[in-house]
Amino acid sequence: MKLILLGAPGAGKGTVAKLLTQMDGSVQISTGDILRGAVAAGTELGKKAEAAMKRGDLVSDDLIMGIMEKRLQEPDCAKGFLLDGFPRTIPQAEALKLLLAKLGIKLDMVVSIEVPRDVILDRLSTRRTCSNGTCQAIYNVKSNPPKKEGVCDKCGSPVVQREDETEAAISHRLETYNQKTAPLIGFYEKEGMFVRVNATSSDAVIAAIKAKLGK
Repeated sequence: MKLILLGAPGAGKGTVAKLLTQMDGSVQISTGDILRGAVAAGTELGKKAEAAMKRGDLVSDDLIMGIMEKRLQEPDCAKGFLLDGFPRTIPQAEALKLLLAKLGIKLDMVVSIEVPRDVILDRLSTRRTCSNGTCQAIYNVKSNPPKKEGVCDKCGSPVVQREDETEAAISHRLETYNQKTAPLIGFYEKEGMFVRVNATSSDAVIAAIKAKLGK
């Protein structure tokens, strides 16, 4: 399957993407994970992206589109892909449409996961992430804490609160989403491939996607 997953930060796009990859071997592509890995590695891309990410702002379209063109041509995308958190703006959506046409790739569907703001704030402010750039396992201090406080179960690295997941940064990210990313819904509705799912449960989102795809 070839899907775009839309939704505010904390809507559950990453969790849903991971579950969908288990269905048919599609790969999850998260520009956020790619950028955070670049920041941790201190690459040129990482240095350019770091300042914007710390503020909760969006990284420039040129950087993102360069990443996507390279990523979509890697062999593991042949079975399908799930774009998690991309595109984020109308110009990115238009650039992606041109890129997919150039690569001869056709999208199956665009899914918007709709979750109430209070649920998102609670999810993100209690979320913790493994500091190891190659692991980045995600925990929640309320619902899914690591077995040993502050230590990743998988690799033993410190588990931290990301700088963009403090309450102030979350509010800024939601504001940015509403201003720049929410208009994508109208864009993809016109394209005739848009599905809206109102659910806080990942299983409910998966069921809705499977039903729409006829799987």
